[in-house]
Amino acid sequence: MLLAALVDTSEAVASTRSRLAKVDALARLLAGLEPDEIAPAVGFLVGRPRQGRVGVGWRGVSSVMGSPAAEAGLTVLDLDAALDRLAAASGAGSVADRSRELGELGARATGREQDFIVRVILGEMRTGALEGVLTDAIARAAERPGDTVRRAAMLSGDLGETARLALTGTAEELEGVGLVVGRPVLPMLAASAATAAAALETTGEASVEYKLDGARIQVHRSGDEVRVFTRNLADITHRLPEVVELVRRLPVRDVILDGETLSLDEEGAPRPFQETMSRFSRWVPGASGGSAPTPTEVGRETLLHPWFFDVLHVDGRDLLDEPLSVRLAELERVAGEHRIPGEVTADPEVAERVSREALAAGQEGVVVKAIDSPYAAGRRGSSWVKVKPVHTYDLVVLAVEWGSGRRQGLLSNLHLGARDPEGAFGEPGGYVMVGKTFKGLTDELLRWQTEHFQQIEVRRTPGTVWVSPTTVVEIAIDGVQRSSRYPGGIALRFARVKRYRDDKTAAEADTIGTLRDLLRA
Repeated sequence: MLLAALVDTSEAVASTRSRLAKVDALARLLAGLEPDEIAPAVGFLVGRPRQGRVGVGWRGVSSVMGSPAAEAGLTVLDLDAALDRLAAASGAGSVADRSRELGELGARATGREQDFIVRVILGEMRTGALEGVLTDAIARAAERPGDTVRRAAMLSGDLGETARLALTGTAEELEGVGLVVGRPVLPMLAASAATAAAALETTGEASVEYKLDGARIQVHRSGDEVRVFTRNLADITHRLPEVVELVRRLPVRDVILDGETLSLDEEGAPRPFQETMSRFSRWVPGASGGSAPTPTEVGRETLLHPWFFDVLHVDGRDLLDEPLSVRLAELERVAGEHRIPGEVTADPEVAERVSREALAAGQEGVVVKAIDSPYAAGRRGSSWVKVKPVHTYDLVVLAVEWGSGRRQGLLSNLHLGARDPEGAFGEPGGYVMVGKTFKGLTDELLRWQTEHFQQIEVRRTPGTVWVSPTTVVEIAIDGVQRSSRYPGGIALRFARVKRYRDDKTAAEADTIGTLRDLLRA
């Protein structure tokens, strides 16, 4: 199948609000794929190709794509093979190899295909082809029950392979997909509430547990073999040897644990989130110097401590469908010393007290979990509700990108800058970019900012309008993290628009120093 067909479908899905229309368009596409095209195509549609990250950033992609082809000729498998080559490039000369590969790929792609490829590589697909919609489309195209397809996707952790099995395998094979120790499953997700008491109104009696300022992990043990996965199901076993050794010592043979890991300071308080994440980005297999760390090397690093809040399997017994009360009892038995703190209660005052204690301990907040809830892998429902404070900062809009799909013709994605009064990252009194966001924008705000920013435009590049840095916008974030992507050395975490501040001038915006202080908070 030509890649252009995926681009057409992606744009069609993005241009409609109708879930039924999205499902219909995706189902037609899936039904026309060859068996070996199914898994790659699904990965492209959700912005998660099967190769994962291929070592190319946005600067690298945008600088080498070159002039587009006049006619569509690339196929789905052409792009898949190119990503294989990009992912395989390593060692001396790998940067040049990737640039050459991207240049050749860009020369074969039309302009629309180039844009699609860039978004696939950077994981920035905004087509509306979310996994829930695509799962329904797989069921429609394969004529399989939706619940069966959803469960297979959750338990396999691989929507592309689920699609291939649904479309080319038997009903029995699809129904036979189950929990397997060593194969990660999609994590259960939480909704949000403003307070612990409000969350308890939704859940009823619940386990109110600390929400740690760490990184989520899923740990599988079969005998002496232990594997550790991230929330995105990446295998990071080789990077966390101290977690592996701890789980090997637990009084159990086979187990699947859900939890978090974080680094602690000398007094037992959590270190900043980015210090934990720095361990996740090192010792990549196949890269230069990519062997697993030695005990001496780990000793020089900040040790990570695992804390567990759920157990999905113990010694041949699946616990996904058991109530949380049963799972917590098993968790206490096999890993009680390493359980995340919390209390079971139906009392709002108790829930609020636990929330205050979590914040006082330096954690993010709490998660309130209905005590009778099963583990709904890959789902976000009302059984788990997270509660954490939100940071807001006043930042300056530096540029705005044109939207796509439903936002076609509207200025959408904001480039956000903090004041740099001392000129630490540029000219004194200027602004340094710290992130982007298109989230939180209502239709009314989109229309307003499209008109407003064109009035204060200073220049244009393809897809972006650069503006006079005079507009202040209030942004909610979950924090910041170290990043080499932006000149200030930090990036916003989960930024979304709260409101525009026409009562403030750009000179009153928050500074880069204020944001960088969050790294030490």
